[in-house]
Amino acid sequence: MTSRSPNFTRWRAFALLAVSYFMTIIDLTIVNVSLPTIGRDLHFSEISLQWVATAYALTFGGFLLLGGRAADLLGRRRVLMLGLALFTAASLACALATGEPFLIGSRAAQGVGAAVMLPAALSIVMNMFNEGAERNKALGIWGGLGAAGATVGLIAGGFLTRYAGWQYIFYLNVPIGAAALALAPRVVPESRLATTRRRFDAFGAVAGTGGLVLLVDAISQAPQYGWGATRTIALLAAAVALLVSFLVIENRVASPVLPLSIFRLRTVAGANAAGLLLGASFYAFVFVGTLYMQQVLHYSALQTGIAWLAASLTSVALAGLSQWVVTRGGAKLVMAIGMTLIGAGVIWATQVPVHGHFLQNLVGPFIVAGAGTAFAFIPISIAALAGVEEHRAGLASGLLNTSQQLGGAIGIAIASSVAAAHTRTLLHAGHAAPTALTGGFQQALWVLAALALLALPAIFALVRRDELSDAVAKTAIGEAQPALAGSN
Repeated sequence: MTSRSPNFTRWRAFALLAVSYFMTIIDLTIVNVSLPTIGRDLHFSEISLQWVATAYALTFGGFLLLGGRAADLLGRRRVLMLGLALFTAASLACALATGEPFLIGSRAAQGVGAAVMLPAALSIVMNMFNEGAERNKALGIWGGLGAAGATVGLIAGGFLTRYAGWQYIFYLNVPIGAAALALAPRVVPESRLATTRRRFDAFGAVAGTGGLVLLVDAISQAPQYGWGATRTIALLAAAVALLVSFLVIENRVASPVLPLSIFRLRTVAGANAAGLLLGASFYAFVFVGTLYMQQVLHYSALQTGIAWLAASLTSVALAGLSQWVVTRGGAKLVMAIGMTLIGAGVIWATQVPVHGHFLQNLVGPFIVAGAGTAFAFIPISIAALAGVEEHRAGLASGLLNTSQQLGGAIGIAIASSVAAAHTRTLLHAGHAAPTALTGGFQQALWVLAALALLALPAIFALVRRDELSDAVAKTAIGEAQPALAGSN
């Protein structure tokens, strides 16, 4: 259970957790604009350079589930601090790297640290705040930070690389991480598994984590190597074999990493389906929009990051309204509205021309899609823990984050493949490169819009109002609820 010292305040703890979360999201994109400079300074090959970005995403996505379960078993503050320590140390190692293996390995370690830290942080947030208006407010801020993090990463990466050096995109994390580590024992409450059973499912952990890492790798690299390439097929086959083994193991062991019974909660299953499609549509929208601005409109990396502020600032600005609407209107309806807005924004973006302008062609779609993330994130987060016992909160948080990261990898891979194929077709038909690129991006955006709207049947079919009834907004009428259902 949660212990609270006299000096503890929930919002001070929330601020520390939010900063930790923000660091992990920033590092998904901050390195992208620095890759050419890193390549020149360290003499990387083109393939090795790509792994500087990929290594972080792979381990981040692959270890989230394990990180969430570890938080439940070992204590969430303890695991949060372990993740912070690893992330901070790995950031310092990245800044000091002088060659390919060391930098790529340090980026992979950064991803593990982020994956250990994030589920622990979110489960602490869910456990600190009572269900209802106060928790919804916290989740609104959390979601806004997530939407802003990728954009801030692009801007910060461009600025630091230009004026200080690429090493400072990693040095930036060191004082922040060290300060968070020093403050965490004072301001963050500990919460741990209420039961005495703490056996660890080692075989399941290896199979599940290995399968997720290989799956994310196969999907992420498929556009480059080809879906029919031997490498892609081999990775997908190995991932499927490991994940099937993982499910068999989880069904048989006494203390599984992922108790399959959690999927009997239809609302949890629906929330994870929606989270996967949120990642697939919006993360890939950012990817395609970035390529369009840089390859067709010839924006610099810094200009591209500033342009995306339209989406992230909208998400932050509407976070308060989103939590208010969830509190009064219910999570299921708001979740559907959010995914519809994302789909509408992406559909609007399919109309971008070859000679587009930010104010005429981009700001509108960015604002609408950004509003969609504000309205989708809070109810998805609420639904992902609806009916989940307190001693499984970390697991449920890790599962949701895994769904979103996996969705992002799938969406980007699909968008890349569709855009590349359609661009080649237009080039072979004699169209100029800018026209062909724009046509490819437009085609990819139609697919991403369909993915966003595909969440609607999942929401209406799986998310149940009765399972959400105890998780939404009872504090609005003065009925404070426990943070999570009691543990067995």
